[in-house]
Amino acid sequence: MLVALTGGIASGKSTVARRLARLGAVVVDADALAREVVEPGTPALARIAEEFGAHVIAADGSLDRAALGAIVFGDDDARRALNAITHPAVGERSRALFDAAHAADPDAVVVYDVPLLIDGHGNGRVDEFDRVIVVSADEETRARRLVELRGMDEAEARRRIASQAPEAARLAIADDVIDTTGTLEQTLAQVDALWQRLRAASLADGSSSSPQE
Repeated sequence: MLVALTGGIASGKSTVARRLARLGAVVVDADALAREVVEPGTPALARIAEEFGAHVIAADGSLDRAALGAIVFGDDDARRALNAITHPAVGERSRALFDAAHAADPDAVVVYDVPLLIDGHGNGRVDEFDRVIVVSADEETRARRLVELRGMDEAEARRRIASQAPEAARLAIADDVIDTTGTLEQTLAQVDALWQRLRAASLADGSSSSPQE
């Protein structure tokens, strides 16, 4: 079973991902892959240097994220050019990890922890997954978390939230929703219950696809 786990900034998605990993899911972190595919020596980093100039490469050969960010921030064309380089690389790497996990355990529940599964228009990789889990919290809760836990001022917090796909667009693609507006214990209880359903479905699918003797 291949499951997408998504949610807006400060929704509590990382908490849910950690719980699923502890319960036995194979979690693949899209953010970690996005950093991996632009490490020194990678084809994606070479293409970024060609597209945006050698000054986006630091003295040690790594990506100078601040320099690149200064170029793409607020420039839709530059951001699209960057995404055209990094997104295919992340997609290729993620699919390789999915295949490896399923080869190691055909009954594995593989969870792709991906913040940007869809864009503001609802476009994305939804069709690649058996189920989509959306971690959801209202805007007020998320803004408060950004201010209290990450030290942002409220205006910046709300700008970050507004820059992502709207909550309604995420909920529209959800097969399962984890509501994190309550206590941590309430959130974890939802995750535990969902895990039982995912695991049962994965084992049932594996059994039904097994060859008959």
